[in-house]
Amino acid sequence: MENNEIYMDEAIQLAIDGVTAGKGGPFGAIVVKDGKIIGRGNNSVTSTDDPTAHAEVMAIREACRNLKSFQLNGCVLYTSCEPCPMCLGAIYWSRVDKVYYSASRHMASYHGFDDSFIYDEVNLPFEKRKIPFIQVLGDKGVVPFREWDKKDNRIDY
Repeated sequence: MENNEIYMDEAIQLAIDGVTAGKGGPFGAIVVKDGKIIGRGNNSVTSTDDPTAHAEVMAIREACRNLKSFQLNGCVLYTSCEPCPMCLGAIYWSRVDKVYYSASRHMASYHGFDDSFIYDEVNLPFEKRKIPFIQVLGDKGVVPFREWDKKDNRIDY
């Protein structure tokens, strides 16, 4: 069996194990670097009361801890399902090199995990979104950025 299939089997098994253990939804993910699994995660939303505890995010968090880095250059993510918009953002912020997935977001939707409303909302102007986005003290919001710009020992990312 090809390595991609072995790694995907691992991600799928994490999803199954998470469901069986009552951790959360049917999603699992791993992060691989240089042929070694450095991060594992399964959906733990309902068991941790954390809406961000998706499999991909959990795997990314563990991989970053193990590498002692907030970036995952040179790493590959394997996930049992096409990532949701939140996980997609986390994947891009982590800077993994590549993502392999098994089930499509359409399959997830069929089983009750539908993210289409988020994709739709992102394209709407703030005033038309279901959750209002209202700017307050917009002129003061620049102050933290000015402080950041002045900081000599900052860690850019």
